[in-house]
Amino acid sequence: MSSTSRTARGLNPVPESPRAPRTPRAPRAPRRRRKVKFGVFDVSRGFDMPLFVFIMVLLGVGLVMLFSASYADSYYREGSSYHYIARQAQFAAAGFVAMMAASALDYHNYHKFALPVAVVTVVLLLMVLLFGRVLHMESIAPSEGVAYRWLNLGVQFQPSEIAKFAVILLFAHMISVYADKMHTFQYGVLPFGGVLLLFAALIFLENHMSGTLIVLALGAIMMFIGGTKPRWFVIGGAAVVLLLGLYLTLGGKDESGEGGTYQMGRIQVWLDPFNTESEETWQTRQSLYAIGSGGFFGVGLGQSRQKYMYLPKPQNDFIFAIVCEELGMAGALVIMLLFALLIWRGVYVSLHARDRFGMMLGLGLTFQVGLQAVLNICVVTNTIPNTGISLPFFSSGGTALLMLLGEMGVLLNISRSANVEPT
Repeated sequence: MSSTSRTARGLNPVPESPRAPRTPRAPRAPRRRRKVKFGVFDVSRGFDMPLFVFIMVLLGVGLVMLFSASYADSYYREGSSYHYIARQAQFAAAGFVAMMAASALDYHNYHKFALPVAVVTVVLLLMVLLFGRVLHMESIAPSEGVAYRWLNLGVQFQPSEIAKFAVILLFAHMISVYADKMHTFQYGVLPFGGVLLLFAALIFLENHMSGTLIVLALGAIMMFIGGTKPRWFVIGGAAVVLLLGLYLTLGGKDESGEGGTYQMGRIQVWLDPFNTESEETWQTRQSLYAIGSGGFFGVGLGQSRQKYMYLPKPQNDFIFAIVCEELGMAGALVIMLLFALLIWRGVYVSLHARDRFGMMLGLGLTFQVGLQAVLNICVVTNTIPNTGISLPFFSSGGTALLMLLGEMGVLLNISRSANVEPT
């Protein structure tokens, strides 16, 4: 008879046999985090094919448009229509090799190189100022106007292009280290602000306004994504606007570098680009004429008229005006769409990276391309004042193209280990 039925009838339940006392378990030892080791190379998975296709299409179209925009100026100044395109093609080939090599190098290895790359870049920027501005050694730092941006150490290059990558790499490293402390001033503002001010000041002293603005913008974007509180951006933005206003009104330099209103002159050109009494409006006017004459479908590839000594140096910062003239609004929209697709895929790959360092590094490299493309198009269309910003993949410039393709290789390597479905 069960104990339940016996209880219901008023009888005493059958006592249960006592259980043996449990032996207390020994406390578990705390688990040690296993240190993950990464190899030097990472080719276990293929890289993101859509991203690679967008890069190569932009590179190919950029080379075609560079040749079309530059052959008249190249023949006049260098005696050969192929001077600029031959040089750019060589850097494109070297950049492609660098991109493929970077795509095979595990991006985690850049952790250990973040600080050394930043230190070397600071030294190079100091050399530009030292030899270019103090000693005026043209063989070491050739100049254009009052801007000193180049070094010639066997190979001529712009340290400011390296500085963009150095800031992105160092910030990605610091954000991954201070991940849980980015909301504090001590870790989320102070060290980043110090690094950013150092790089921005050195580039600014080269009279390289566009490089300064890009470095500041990239640093601010990465800090915001990394977790720095928004109020610090309001304070920092107000300080930058105040300093920029003081510089434009008090410290601008003219073409001779002896004081005056060089930067204010650019703002006046922006406000009144069709003022024929001012020679400074010439480049902007010719750019707008080129865009307007292109119409919707353009005058045809290679048929630009403004590149025949009307638009100064059409192969550089204003190459997008020649694109609009020859390919029209339709072609310009296609190129802008290609940039948008590249940025979308870069962001997508970065957000699916397997760690915080990969995510921040990928986002920084992607935003650099997007930021430069947007600012260049705004300058060419006179939406913002002329600040001398090159168009990625299109503008003539060996250092910029080599660095750009190398950075795209890093982004491709991030895509190898990202949680992205293979295409």
